[in-house]
Amino acid sequence: MDLELDGKRALVTGASKGIGLSLTRALAEHGVHVVAASRSRTRELADLVDGLGVVHQEVDLGSEGGAARAVQRVVDEFGGIDILINNVGSSAPGAGFLSLSDDDWNAAWEINFLSAVRACRSAVPLMVDAGGGSIVNITSLNSRQPHPMVVDYGVTKAALTNFTKALSEEFAPRGVRVNAIAPGFVRTPMWTAPGGFGDRVAELTGSRDASDAIEKAAPEMLGITVGRFAEPEELCGLALLLASDRGAMMTGSEYLVDGGASKTL
Repeated sequence: MDLELDGKRALVTGASKGIGLSLTRALAEHGVHVVAASRSRTRELADLVDGLGVVHQEVDLGSEGGAARAVQRVVDEFGGIDILINNVGSSAPGAGFLSLSDDDWNAAWEINFLSAVRACRSAVPLMVDAGGGSIVNITSLNSRQPHPMVVDYGVTKAALTNFTKALSEEFAPRGVRVNAIAPGFVRTPMWTAPGGFGDRVAELTGSRDASDAIEKAAPEMLGITVGRFAEPEELCGLALLLASDRGAMMTGSEYLVDGGASKTL
């Protein structure tokens, strides 16, 4: 199926690694002009800049003006914006609710929720004036399935789900579709990096290391029906469909991609 994305203009936040990097690559391979926003340029992102013409905007998306600068970069480079993918987010294994300070909560709100609010505030008027556009917010299984280890992350992602639906109600009649993708457990640096969730699960299960925990113990412990973590690339097909005009009747929805980890509707 030709998704007819060639020549579209997009912003992907949190694009230096993991899901954001994969989404950036997939869009660029389909002919989309992409600005990839992140605090740093990884080697993998540099390869996309050099090989696929991706434009990197170095920016702190947790700052008050960061998202607006990223949106403006798309306009400056390509003359407008058709697609916004709010992917940036952050979480680390915690010790539960009582371990979280006000600063912890504020940091979670800034990066997981307000970054998307601010990007939409800048992008939506441009999309409305141009006759339409598509916004895809990357939420999480934890927006539906709370866990005390990531209570702040789950709460802020649940807010992003509600925001997605509210924004769609207001702006879908004006041509701007807004959807969310809720990944389950994905093999990203959030799990694989030192001190991440892989190390925590390895400690809990007596696994040899994070890689062993992700391959064996975690899928069983987390109830992943397909028996493995997702790869970041496995979210791209749905994201591309939602971003394209082929998904013209898709708005105001959150699509769960979790390999069967959630057992309820």
